[in-house]
Amino acid sequence: MNYLSVCSGIEAASAAWKNLGWNAVGFSEIEPFPSAVLSHHYPTVNNYGDINGHSEWKLPSIDILVGGTPCQSFSIAGLRKGLEDPRGNLMLTYLRIIESRKPRWIVWENVPGVLSSNGGRDFATFVTSLGNMGYGWAYRVLDSQWFGVPQRRKRVFVIGYLGDRNLATEVLFKSESVCRDSKKGKEKGKRITGTAEDSSGISSTRRPEHTTVGALCADSHPGAYSGQDAYTGRLIATTSYGTDLYNGAITGDIAVPLTNRADGTGTGPTVMQSKAVRRLTPIECERLQGFPDKYTEIPWRGKTSDQCPDGPRYKALGNSMTVPVMRWIGERIAMVDSTSK
Repeated sequence: MNYLSVCSGIEAASAAWKNLGWNAVGFSEIEPFPSAVLSHHYPTVNNYGDINGHSEWKLPSIDILVGGTPCQSFSIAGLRKGLEDPRGNLMLTYLRIIESRKPRWIVWENVPGVLSSNGGRDFATFVTSLGNMGYGWAYRVLDSQWFGVPQRRKRVFVIGYLGDRNLATEVLFKSESVCRDSKKGKEKGKRITGTAEDSSGISSTRRPEHTTVGALCADSHPGAYSGQDAYTGRLIATTSYGTDLYNGAITGDIAVPLTNRADGTGTGPTVMQSKAVRRLTPIECERLQGFPDKYTEIPWRGKTSDQCPDGPRYKALGNSMTVPVMRWIGERIAMVDSTSK
């Protein structure tokens, strides 16, 4: 299938969907560093730049439109201006692309704050517009910690299918939970308790089996090993030296969400190591988002890749979607699409 990615960032979608055999026909990204990452990893895919110029893009037909329009205007931490903010208005531009290109599938991502922005009217505008254009849709809040990375990162995902809501629903809501319930009784060790929210407003508590993420901090200490446990909320990684790393921002086993403020100035995630606080390294942040090591370590402004500054890497990773979540969505779309024909 052909897909167009807008507000592409560093392309979590392409990193997630590379094994599906899908073809990226274009990106749309205006920030210099993420654009350089795209050029480095996907030199044959055209970056069309500003999404507002979409009517001039020369593209083949597309099967999927994917994108996470800027979330700052919908974030609880932001000013919450919603569609009054030019960044929020890119949601409307996204709808115009759907109207003109008529992709079979759409994948849209945003922060949970979009559900309550302007009393819920902003999100209602989006999904109502989808319905008016003939799309069946479903949405769900997915948390990255349930997909194999030790990061608490909730995001709203809207899936749309042209003409059939049942297929959109099938992608996000399969018969079993995203994380299977634990069948075992009392065991030694900790458990995870979390909440999965769906488009009907129903919340259900899941208790998946304890999972581990190996070598989270291996670039700093070879042999590092991290357990994943959301109940207490602490990121604990035991290295080969017997050192415990504690997340300095929360108390628990799961890292706080990476943000676009993680710019190397001390505002990003920190850990306490040997009684000293340090920031997570860019490679650790890449792993928290599910990217390959050194994915964002690229030649930049006349410097070689090994001289790439940390600041833009932190910011780009904080703005990105999480790769394993996008991989799950892509695999679900591929399966549903193949059985619907």
